[in-house]
Amino acid sequence: MSFDTIEELMSKAQKAEGRTFGEIDNTGRIKNLRSKGTLGNIIEESFFGYEVNSVSKPDFENLGVELKVTPFKKNKNGTYSAKERLVLNIIDYMEEYKLTFETSSFLKKSIKMLIMLYQYEHDLAINDFRIIKTFLNEFSEEDLAVMRRDWETIVTKIKNGEAHLISEADTMYLSACTKGASKKSVRQQPFSDNMAKQRAFSLKASYMTGLIRKHLTPEHIEAFSKPGELNDKTLDEILDERFKPYYEKRVDELCNEVAIKHNPRNKSMIPHLMAKLLGVNKNDINQIEEFSKANIKFKTVCLEPDGKIREHMSFTHLDFNTLLKEDWEESDLFNIFSEQKYLFLVFRFTEKYKKGLKRIPYFEGIKLWNMPQNNIEGELYDLWIETRKIVKEGVKLDPKKNKVNNNLPGSKFNNICHVRSKARNGKDKVILPDGQSITKQCYWLDRDYVQKIISNKE
Repeated sequence: MSFDTIEELMSKAQKAEGRTFGEIDNTGRIKNLRSKGTLGNIIEESFFGYEVNSVSKPDFENLGVELKVTPFKKNKNGTYSAKERLVLNIIDYMEEYKLTFETSSFLKKSIKMLIMLYQYEHDLAINDFRIIKTFLNEFSEEDLAVMRRDWETIVTKIKNGEAHLISEADTMYLSACTKGASKKSVRQQPFSDNMAKQRAFSLKASYMTGLIRKHLTPEHIEAFSKPGELNDKTLDEILDERFKPYYEKRVDELCNEVAIKHNPRNKSMIPHLMAKLLGVNKNDINQIEEFSKANIKFKTVCLEPDGKIREHMSFTHLDFNTLLKEDWEESDLFNIFSEQKYLFLVFRFTEKYKKGLKRIPYFEGIKLWNMPQNNIEGELYDLWIETRKIVKEGVKLDPKKNKVNNNLPGSKFNNICHVRSKARNGKDKVILPDGQSITKQCYWLDRDYVQKIISNKE
């Protein structure tokens, strides 16, 4: 079936809304389907009536429109989010670096996309998944400006012979995700003898979440950048400009300036304060459009008067049962560092720590960071492997220390990351796979490693 205009194509696409894949399929393929990966093929063959192909040209070539069928899910709080990133096309390292952004393989297929959203529900059979919304996506100027820099970041690594060091967290909206049946799916790169993982251009799940919410709900995600500002400046530069007037001011003074209550015990105070300093009305900087699209999370770092960090930095709690079942590239630990960027909000105390002393820090600066790929595939992977091994064999607990001391990889493990307890109290415990109970454990970054990040020496 061919379409002469985009209007004709969209009119046809919208007729799929409200229908399940089982209702659409006329090939019988859905009955034996075990993976959602070929749901797009069913739409191509049964709904639009054209043969599935793997050519580099857009699916509706005469209109320059690519078809993408992608899932979303409804969260417990009633909001919608993307279930996964939107994978676009395999990166040919040997050719991509020769192109410009305007002629890139990414832009060639993705400048206009017919996106068909279906709702994923865990308890439903695949054939009962229902298409909820169809729309034509064309990137805004601001988003394209960010994606241009993302593409350039990826291509620069290829040109530097570092395709094997590419990480999804290197970029904001457009990423280079691993794409292959296994770790053995590798490709040659032009300026190094190191084989690089096969990767594909993709839109981050966080970026897709913003897109989905825009089309499914009236929810308004507020941006802090001005119209067109991202065309000329990086997100780092804009953030530094916005925050710079507030550096060297005490936190209680900043709270006064934006009329919010200074309450250090309230964990939402700092994100609320930072959002206000950026000039938006959201209560949390993680709700801001640019942060949401780029999957940027914030973490506070408190320096002592001598500039040293006193505490390690915690991340996510361990789910011991999941740990034994997950693969490395699907693991919680891999995902929080391979796909996310972190905005470190740096504060400094002027008084030395003393038990019982209420100290109010000054706002010192910011640092936008993602973990380098060599650390992800090196020390982080080693931590995951060692933790799995110990849990599988059975964690050794010290009964004299209320089960706080154990043989999980501690702060001396590799000088970058470790496992240690993070619980409300000694009774806040979880059950290990072998039936033992242990205080809740968490993944941490070593304070010396965080110190190097803040000092630009990691």
